[in-house]
Amino acid sequence: MAPAWNAVLLVAAALCAVWLAGFLIFRGPEPLRIVALCIGAAVGYGIVHDLVTARISIEYFTIGHPRLFVTDDPTPHALAWGVLATWWVGLMLGVPLAIAARRGERRKVSTRELMGPIGVLLAVMALCALVGAAIGHFGAERHWFVLFGDLRERVPAEKQVAFMTAGGAHGASYFVGFAGGIVLIVRTWKRRTRL
Repeated sequence: MAPAWNAVLLVAAALCAVWLAGFLIFRGPEPLRIVALCIGAAVGYGIVHDLVTARISIEYFTIGHPRLFVTDDPTPHALAWGVLATWWVGLMLGVPLAIAARRGERRKVSTRELMGPIGVLLAVMALCALVGAAIGHFGAERHWFVLFGDLRERVPAEKQVAFMTAGGAHGASYFVGFAGGIVLIVRTWKRRTRL
């Protein structure tokens, strides 16, 4: 399929996903609203995160990942990977969080009550991404972190520090997102025992 059609299909799919998430968040059953909130938050964070990191290192998206577009313009890569690399993370958080918030006879936690904690998680992830980027940059400049395998040959030498900077930001976001997601699920479950 031509790259232009890939972009059109991706935008159409993203618009449908945004519409569905919005519909579920505002009108769907409460457990599905929680899942939709988590997917929407993950995708929104992923797009913003990738819009920044794609400008730090486009090679992270064109060499470190399967190339989706012929262009080296960072925006389509960031939009595409911002969706593709995060929707499933939101789903993996949303399903157990919905169970922790809604299952059983105890007082239920609503989607609205989870918006604040999810926002805090995203803010902590963003701060940790900045720290991860700084560590990646600092470590790559001093050759503490190096690319290996075919990436070492495929990423131009002058672009490797930027590649590791973007990689540090991504690694930190995923790690903190998964760990913070577990904390959020456990705290939501425990909160219901205190209410």
